Amino acid sequence: MSAWLRNWFEGSSKVNEATEDQRLDGIIAALRTVFDPEIPTNVYDLGLIYAIDAVGDADIAIKMTLTAPGCPVAGTLPGLVERAVETVDGVDHCKVDLVWDPPWTKDRMSEAAQLELGMM
Repeated sequence: MSAWLRNWFEGSSKVNEATEDQRLDGIIAALRTVFDPEIPTNVYDLGLIYAIDAVGDADIAIKMTLTAPGCPVAGTLPGLVERAVETVDGVDHCKVDLVWDPPWTKDRMSEAAQLELGMM
């Protein structure tokens, strides 16, 4: 797990470490249920999620990108991500910001996704 995910709750005073880990695991599991309809891989393993941050005790802010700025699901995929994350215990609200910098590349994909898509 990358360092930014390990430290995502820094500054949260009411959540103990075990609960933080469980919530992060739940968020990642929820993200893995959301698939890019053009690529048969979930948004997390595809490398579209750039940051997951706690905002207060129960809100989550996510920065994500798409494989290309002209992606036809730009209007719907962020909402699918928000709704999936909001199903996680301990999450009241999720806000997704779509970002384009840095641009997505296949190097952001997990090894499992690369194997699944025959890129390794």
